[in-house]
Amino acid sequence: MEMTMRWFGTGYDSVTLEQIRQVPGVQGVVATLYGTKPGEIWSVEAIRSMKKQVEDCGLRVSGIESVNIHDAIKAGTPERDKYIQNYITTLDHLGQEGIRLVCYNFMPVFDWTRSDLAKRNTDGSTTMSYDQEMIDRINPDEAFESINRNSNGFVMPGWEPERMTEIKKLFELYRNVGEETLFANLKYFLEAIMPVCEKYDIKMAIHPDDPAWPVFGLARIMTNKKNLLRLIHMVDHPCNGITLCTGSLGSNPQNDIPDMIYALEGHIYFAHVRNLKHNGPGRFEETAHLSSCGSIDMYEVMKALYETGFNGVIRPDHGRAIWGEVSMPGYGLYDRALGVAYLNGLWESIEKSACGR
Repeated sequence: MEMTMRWFGTGYDSVTLEQIRQVPGVQGVVATLYGTKPGEIWSVEAIRSMKKQVEDCGLRVSGIESVNIHDAIKAGTPERDKYIQNYITTLDHLGQEGIRLVCYNFMPVFDWTRSDLAKRNTDGSTTMSYDQEMIDRINPDEAFESINRNSNGFVMPGWEPERMTEIKKLFELYRNVGEETLFANLKYFLEAIMPVCEKYDIKMAIHPDDPAWPVFGLARIMTNKKNLLRLIHMVDHPCNGITLCTGSLGSNPQNDIPDMIYALEGHIYFAHVRNLKHNGPGRFEETAHLSSCGSIDMYEVMKALYETGFNGVIRPDHGRAIWGEVSMPGYGLYDRALGVAYLNGLWESIEKSACGR
């Protein structure tokens, strides 16, 4: 596996490349051009500049997260072919620069949802949490204000202000877009981009929906083993794969994460590994990575990845805010660095045990 951390770029991220470089075991970053809007073409020059900045710090660009998909593609409007062509051009530019992994999602309107970005723990740390009853009381038009108010001044991914000003139009756009329509539109998109992906061997790794059920009445499809396998089979191509996110899939306690890893063997190209604790139906909070801190057995997750021959990119996912750090919620340095150390330790012990050492 290749251990990485997510990095949003200079001017957007409180964590520097120099700090990431000092985390033992981290080989690269999963980067992005955070200032670009969905549907815009990423220029070769901008990609090359970002890549040089990363490499000058002794790291590599291990993948991109995300090249966001325009809503015309997700909703299947007449404009979608134009934006698919823009996406193909961006992939071509990434391929020219030797970048071979792209994480993306196909969630309508909101990339992820939380009811609290800074739930206080008994130890003084804060974490992101979700309570369906609280979400049900929020007017979707006001959801952005709730997120923005508690984001520590950072622009949260998927909640960009210019996008949220169009929220009423977006809800109208998706009013008649159900699960089957989303699947059909995803298939149309993937079939269109597979030739350029094949040209450069770019692995497209779809991110599961977060949380793993419909929110605000919007359909969601990347929520369980059945649907992830459906995705793999409906576009049977080696460049079509999965981002295994334990937190997103684990939000639903019915999802058996190790079982899903075994079922998706050979199709997981990227792994987001984090823990969370279930507090009741529709309620969870993110925790430290240790198995004992949450509801997910992280040893079994890492063991399943090892036993299925996973050799892709991996990163710790959302961390708590600890030791007084102020950062984009979920993306501080300290708790994610602890997560790297823990995951690397699990992997080493599993690897050595398998070799009889």
